[in-house]
Amino acid sequence: MKQILIINGHPDKKSFNYALAEAYKNGAAKSKAKISQIDIADLNFNPNLKFGYRQRTPLEPDLIEAIEKIKKATHLVWVFPMWWYSYPALMKGFIDRSFLPGITFEPVKGKALPKKLLKGKTARLIITADTPKWYNYLVKP
Repeated sequence: MKQILIINGHPDKKSFNYALAEAYKNGAAKSKAKISQIDIADLNFNPNLKFGYRQRTPLEPDLIEAIEKIKKATHLVWVFPMWWYSYPALMKGFIDRSFLPGITFEPVKGKALPKKLLKGKTARLIITADTPKWYNYLVKP
């Protein structure tokens, strides 16, 4: 059975992104897939990767639960806005703190690329932006 995890990266629960996540969930429910959701704004964690990879900061319970959901999912759906050609700071902190060595990848000595620990999953990105289309042609990140 397909296990879908919807990860909403918008900090505002009244945002269009929350409506999109809900619409996706309602549509996916018709497929009889198992659906779970992470609303990053609801998680209690410090988004600062204080020591980088030199020293691991203990994971808060909400991050441990989120990581388990990510590992169990067969399909990840990320819903978030694009602000200044990036994603919200809270979402960045979530990724920094949860996509860690030994969890989502494993460094391989002597190799440029790490071993991927989330192989076999599929994903969809739903990204909103309010930038006029012409602006994207003028300003290249």
